[in-house]
Amino acid sequence: MEKLRKQPSTKGPAELFTGDVWFDVICRGEEPSRMRVNTVRFAPCARTAWHAHAVGQTLHVTEGVGLVQSRGGQIVVMRPGDTVHTPPGEWHWHGAAPDHFMTHLAMWEGPGEGSETEWGEHVTDEEYLASKSLLD
Repeated sequence: MEKLRKQPSTKGPAELFTGDVWFDVICRGEEPSRMRVNTVRFAPCARTAWHAHAVGQTLHVTEGVGLVQSRGGQIVVMRPGDTVHTPPGEWHWHGAAPDHFMTHLAMWEGPGEGSETEWGEHVTDEEYLASKSLLD
């Protein structure tokens, strides 16, 4: 058994996130494992850009209120204890609700070869604010 060394918290880069997002790497598996786990903390209104994972992604909310949407789908509200899975190649975004912080565990696998995540454009304010009616 090996105790993993704790890495410092990392600010989510503006190219990939809107607003203040911080993450901690919990697990970055070494071959043959390709498991990835991050704790991700979103300030109110903060969110990812549109993206897709080669092998899918699972989110588990630990605190706050979050939002997730697959391209062309409905915005889904996430609360502590909720777990959401996006299948391989499905374009989606996720982040905090407008008036709440949100923390989730993000879990995904890297593919044997190629990119783990494909990143797209930022989620527009109009797309994001479509969630307001869900929270009223």
